[in-house]
Amino acid sequence: MSESEAGIGAPGAILNADTPLAGLDFLREAVVTDLRSGRFDRVATRFPPEPNAYLHIGHAKALWIDYGIAQDFGGTFNLRFDDTNPSKEEQEFVDAIIEDVRWVGADWGDRLFFGSDYFEQMYEWALDLIRKGVAYVCDLTPEQVIEMRGKPTEPGVESPYRGRPVEENLDLFQRMRAGEFPDGARTLRAKIDMSSPNMNMRDPIMYRIRHEDHHRQGSKWCIYPMYDWAHGLEDSIEGITHSMCSLEYENHRPLYDWFLDQLGIYHPRQIEFARLNLTYSVMSKRRFIELVNGGYVDGYDDPRLVTLAGLRRRGYTPEAIKDFCGRIGIAKTDSVVEMAVLEDCIREDLNKRAPRVMAVMDPIRVVLTNYPEGQTEEMDVVNNPEDPDAGTRKVPFARELYIERDDFREDPPPKFFRLAPGREVRLRNAYFIKCEEVVKDASGEIVELRCTYDPETRGGDAPDGRKVKGTLHWVAAHEALEADARLYNHLFTKPDPDDVDEGKDWFANINPDSVVRTTCFVEPSVRGAAPGTRYQFERLGYFCVDSDSTPERLVFNRTVTLRDSWSKIAKR
Repeated sequence: MSESEAGIGAPGAILNADTPLAGLDFLREAVVTDLRSGRFDRVATRFPPEPNAYLHIGHAKALWIDYGIAQDFGGTFNLRFDDTNPSKEEQEFVDAIIEDVRWVGADWGDRLFFGSDYFEQMYEWALDLIRKGVAYVCDLTPEQVIEMRGKPTEPGVESPYRGRPVEENLDLFQRMRAGEFPDGARTLRAKIDMSSPNMNMRDPIMYRIRHEDHHRQGSKWCIYPMYDWAHGLEDSIEGITHSMCSLEYENHRPLYDWFLDQLGIYHPRQIEFARLNLTYSVMSKRRFIELVNGGYVDGYDDPRLVTLAGLRRRGYTPEAIKDFCGRIGIAKTDSVVEMAVLEDCIREDLNKRAPRVMAVMDPIRVVLTNYPEGQTEEMDVVNNPEDPDAGTRKVPFARELYIERDDFREDPPPKFFRLAPGREVRLRNAYFIKCEEVVKDASGEIVELRCTYDPETRGGDAPDGRKVKGTLHWVAAHEALEADARLYNHLFTKPDPDDVDEGKDWFANINPDSVVRTTCFVEPSVRGAAPGTRYQFERLGYFCVDSDSTPERLVFNRTVTLRDSWSKIAKR
């Protein structure tokens, strides 16, 4: 069974209660232990995004934990939206999340659910807690609730409404649902322990009043459940066995357990894992919004962001993201992963699949003075030497060519093996050429190189055995397509965007050169390429056709550079 079939991190076969624990990560070890003990006789997981933003690479890690474990144990997997906050949730985000989850490769089948579809059951359970005397309607303002919660080392103060009779609480809560009270006038709170060292247990709010339409429920509700009340109930309703959450929810687990125990309903097991932190990036919904609204990036699918939409537009593949999730593993403590790990994953994947083409970013004209004027020939070029089934293509060759300006030095430094006056180099898949003359304009800038070619060296070595050390990429000047290129770099200048000088904020670390826009010339084989098509521009890096492209003009996003240092092309 392949990794994609078995799930990220899987040992390569379906797991069960008899699977040895050695070699398993701690999450899969916990699942095997639960099956052995009889705590559960099946495995059911879920991925529960809130539809209030776009997913990012950290969500991909969580998704592949949830989906991978379901696959490994032959279990079920739910895609469920925790849509309990109408003020921040939109159908746009629902649609984008569905697209992202499907693109990454998770298959939920017919198991698409919405927490809002359980509102009626949650309401009935809230009434049950009121009848048991462990929930009450509170008239304190949000500011008063926060003030009276106390501090982690000091107990909170009980609400003066904590002792309301059950019947009064039932009446007020039903009237809250009926819409009799304005926003913020009242809340429903759990009656737990205002002196608990866990702040989440200090009479948390279960419901608040919001007269807002819901993207799915419309105007049916004007009271909405808090996330901490709804989350565990949703897992219970769906029969989830293992609820995998990131570490920030560890202190919330006692509250989820308390609600389930008080109601006496089915109880999933929650296990926490370390969330993903990546250098040179932010993974915060709030910060994504600030970057977009502040005009620092061009939308949530900007290729400089690590949103899945941004990575997809930049040219990342689902396979590379799965590989990345497998490489970084699953940990119990937070850590920071180098962006270079993610970049290596996409390089390795695209090296196998991306067809090669030649493109020139900063051109200088080469005229082959001994090549017949008006003549064009076609070179047979392998599309991808890593893929034996990729075939070949025809690349036009002519008297006038473009090469990279950086591939020529009038006064070459030591160990510079590319073109220089009197020096001979190979044009990739074509001929040896020798620079005979340098043409400059009135300002002294080089505008043209006059060279000769050796017709006996087509596609191979010189018959007389002479060798050259440099091989250059090129395009035929009159045949090349002019296109736009966006050279993406890190969005931040420092690995930790929060590493700022006193008096400054993280915006100070935004890289002013995070994207360099330029014009390039590409061989004509790319003509008509659809958005999302990926190529390796030889010696330059991997590029993807952007959605801004038109039939008349292509736009290429640089996905990632090549490993060699030469690929860092100077700005024009």
